[in-house]
Amino acid sequence: MFSYRHAFHAGNHADVLKHLVLIHSVQYLQEKDAAVMLVDTHAGTGIYSLRDGYAAISQECQGGIDRLWKSPEFDQPDFRGYREAIDHFNSKDALNMYPGSPFIMAHLLRPQDRLRLFELHPSDIGVLQTNIATLGNRSQIDVRQHDGFLSLKSLLPPPSRRGLILIDPSYELKSDYRAVEASLSEALERFATGTYLIWYPVLQRPESKQLIKRLRALSEQFERPWLRAELRIAHSVGEKRLQSSGVWVINPVWTLAPFLERTLPILQKVLGEDTGASFDLETSSPT
Repeated sequence: MFSYRHAFHAGNHADVLKHLVLIHSVQYLQEKDAAVMLVDTHAGTGIYSLRDGYAAISQECQGGIDRLWKSPEFDQPDFRGYREAIDHFNSKDALNMYPGSPFIMAHLLRPQDRLRLFELHPSDIGVLQTNIATLGNRSQIDVRQHDGFLSLKSLLPPPSRRGLILIDPSYELKSDYRAVEASLSEALERFATGTYLIWYPVLQRPESKQLIKRLRALSEQFERPWLRAELRIAHSVGEKRLQSSGVWVINPVWTLAPFLERTLPILQKVLGEDTGASFDLETSSPT
C-alpha cells in the first residue's frame, strides 16, 4: 500500500502544490481582523532538514522546492507568500530546511489566531513537540497526540466561526481513504462554512479514484462550493514514486481559482520532467 510519510517527501512537488494553496487560502482569510483557527490533522514533525535525514535520502526535494527555488519564476508576486515562508526558516542564500504545514501555518499566525496540531505517530509526536517549543509564538499552538480523524470534530466550530482545516494523512492504510470521508462529514455537520483542504495522491488504484468521487458527493450533499487542483510532473509506467497529487478544497476562498490558473502552468513548466507533465483545475462553478 502506498505510504506518504512527511519526512521522506519534504519539499517535493506535492508539498509545493499543497503549500501554495494553503498559504494563499490562509492569507485571504486573514484579510479580515477576526481570529482564524488553523488545524492540521496529520502534522508530522513540523520542519525537515533537506540535507540530512529521511529527506536527504529520498532527494525528492530536488524535483520540487529545489527546482522552484532556483527558477526566476519563484520571484513572481504570486509566489511571494511561499517564498517568505521558506526564507524565514533558512539563511538568505541557502535552502537547507523545509517547513512543513505546521511551521508554515505557525509563521502565518497573527496574535489573534490559533493553530491546532494532531499527530499520532509515536516517532513523530515527540519531535513535533520539541520543534514547536522553539517557536516564539508557541503559546498560540496546541499539539495533541491524538488521531486527527477522530479528534477534529471536538474543535468545531471555532469560537470565531472562521477556520481552515488541512487533512493530509499518509494514506499508509487503505482505511485512511474512508477515514478522510468520515472525518470530513462529521466536520461539515458541525462547521459547514469552514475552509477544508484535503491533500491526496493521484494513483492508479481504486481507493484513490474513489476518494475523488466521494469528496465530490460529500461537497454536493452539504451544498458547499469546491475546487480540485492536480499537478502531474511525469507520466512513466508504474508507480515506483509519486508522480501526481491533488488538493480538494471545500469552501475555497474566491481568489483561489484565478490564483491557480496563473500558478499551475508555471509549476508544470518548472517542475515537469517529461511530456506527460500536466495540471488539471476544476471548480463547482465557473471561474
